[in-house]
Amino acid sequence: MTDWNPLLRGEFETEYWEELQSFVARERQAHTVYPPHEDVFACLHLTAYCDTKVMILGQDPYHGPNQAHGLCFSVQPGIAIPPSLSNVYKELHEDLGIPIPDHGNLEPWARQGVLLLNTTLTVRAGQAASHQKHGWETFTDRVIHVVNEKSDPVVFILWGNSARRKRSLIDTSRHTIIESAHPSPLSARNGFFGSKPFSHANDALVAAGREPIEWDLMPSVSDVTPR
Repeated sequence: MTDWNPLLRGEFETEYWEELQSFVARERQAHTVYPPHEDVFACLHLTAYCDTKVMILGQDPYHGPNQAHGLCFSVQPGIAIPPSLSNVYKELHEDLGIPIPDHGNLEPWARQGVLLLNTTLTVRAGQAASHQKHGWETFTDRVIHVVNEKSDPVVFILWGNSARRKRSLIDTSRHTIIESAHPSPLSARNGFFGSKPFSHANDALVAAGREPIEWDLMPSVSDVTPR
């Protein structure tokens, strides 16, 4: 878990964490659970705490076969691009003129310091929200808290009501919040399209003296291989 471990290991000694891990273990014994066990904390492995400069907050992992791999909104190469991510790509194109990628893997963003965190880190196959309110939110709130404690300014991108409710955890005197409707087809036309989150995030990073994110995923597609 790279440099996150000393910041988060106190959680691993709590009663809620023990109960949460027992719940997930029972779920894996009785059902298919996504993402695979080895990918549950992928966002923390790929994006070190010291490197985190943008956080995109999702909700549940995808609950379809072979989709979720531990990064919010992202799917493995070769997997069809989900509707919400397709809308993210449409806005990326409208915002920055970047070509729409032909894959759904967001690892190149994660490796640049974009923490792609879901508020719930596991889900039962085919059952959205099935692992909510079992303890994951307590853990991911702690992740948000320690990111908020960073002295370097961070850009928090909050899409949809679930993510926007986390606004109270963020010190807006030091960090930037970019929020809008969720990119889901059900809500994208209610404020997500036209919100220009990618250019606004880079503007905030540059204003803080930080390197902007290279949001273009196409040059990196040949370097992204399934794990």
